[in-house]
Amino acid sequence: MTEEISRLGNGLTVITHSMPHLETTSLGVWVGVGSRHEAPAENGISHFLEHMSFKGTTSRSAQAIAEEIEAVGGELNAATGLETTAYFARVLKGDEGVALELLADILLNSRFSPDELEREREVILQEIASTRDSPEDIAFELVNEAAYPEQALGRTILGPAANVRRFSPADLSAFLSRHYRPQRMVLSAAGAIQHAPLVRHAEALFGGLTQDEIVGEERATYQGGVRWHQKRFEQSHLALAFEGPSYRDNAYFAAQVFSGLFGGGMSSRLFQEAREKRGLCYSIYSSAWGLGDTGLLAVHAATGTELMASLIDVTGSELEDLAANGPSAAELGRAKAQLKAGLLISLESSSARAEQMARHMLVYGRIVGSDELIRKVDDVAAEDVGIFARSLLARKPSVAVVGAGKASERLALDAAQRMGRRSVSSEAKTA
Repeated sequence: MTEEISRLGNGLTVITHSMPHLETTSLGVWVGVGSRHEAPAENGISHFLEHMSFKGTTSRSAQAIAEEIEAVGGELNAATGLETTAYFARVLKGDEGVALELLADILLNSRFSPDELEREREVILQEIASTRDSPEDIAFELVNEAAYPEQALGRTILGPAANVRRFSPADLSAFLSRHYRPQRMVLSAAGAIQHAPLVRHAEALFGGLTQDEIVGEERATYQGGVRWHQKRFEQSHLALAFEGPSYRDNAYFAAQVFSGLFGGGMSSRLFQEAREKRGLCYSIYSSAWGLGDTGLLAVHAATGTELMASLIDVTGSELEDLAANGPSAAELGRAKAQLKAGLLISLESSSARAEQMARHMLVYGRIVGSDELIRKVDDVAAEDVGIFARSLLARKPSVAVVGAGKASERLALDAAQRMGRRSVSSEAKTA
């Protein structure tokens, strides 16, 4: 790999990975600001700001932005997360200058026109409404709220409709000015790219940004609890979560390996036991994600109301078995192979590589090489997985049930009770 890193005088970091066999370049600006940096009255403003950035600058209309990037066959997009907001593009070789100038313009010179804001406000309200039609989205929103109540991490990225209805151009400008500082911004590019010209171009476009005091985020405090929603859907949806390690924790890779063998694929324990052997559901999976100071291990499944208790018991039994006995050598090997393949396959995509480098820089302050990542996966032992499983059972679970109408409350409370009993049982066995 050919990776180069430079830092502008104002603190903005520029990273490139030259992939000369490609005919395209992916590049973007990742800002270390997301929904967890919002006060309650601001919840949803990071996402609103991301939308409005494409709605016109002091020199380009929204239509001109779209036409300029598409005139060179490129794509321009953005995404808001809990800790980051990304603005990125993909273009043919030689057109990275066009993409960079557009990215700089929307980040530095957005107008936040009142007319455009009113139109985009309605678009976002419709986006929020669409999540109300997704039981899985509702379940994960509720389980996050149960895990981190009255905290930014427990609130939605889109924000409540009431906030979206009242955000003004002044609100967006104030949030942008307060949080979008160059020392928490990373320009990352991968593909047919040359480092030195990109740095010079970035200096010309972003060099005028000045450093200022960075507004941090509140530290996460996992609590756990129970939530439910009485809206009825065709199936009952269960979201079950436990606190997991942060990106910076030594146990992070053990959590990833655990999630893979627990519910990460067709050979995983949950898929085999709940679906293949018992026919309790069509889909069931687990996922592990980390942030700077916390993380979650989550399970999602959808099934008939009458099967929910059995599904919860299967999930709890498999978790208990892993806590008591650890994984077999075969399933540990499969989970590691899946994880390593996913890591290496992603490196073949210029867009995935640009994102990975930016996130590494924001999280670790350096790029973590693929050899180091693979070594961390290989170093996970069966005992590490068992220890991680026991750590899950030692914490209060977060439970959400959606889709069963008025029965959702009963099912959610029953799930929490069943998992709570398993936690006590596990403590007794390991005491």
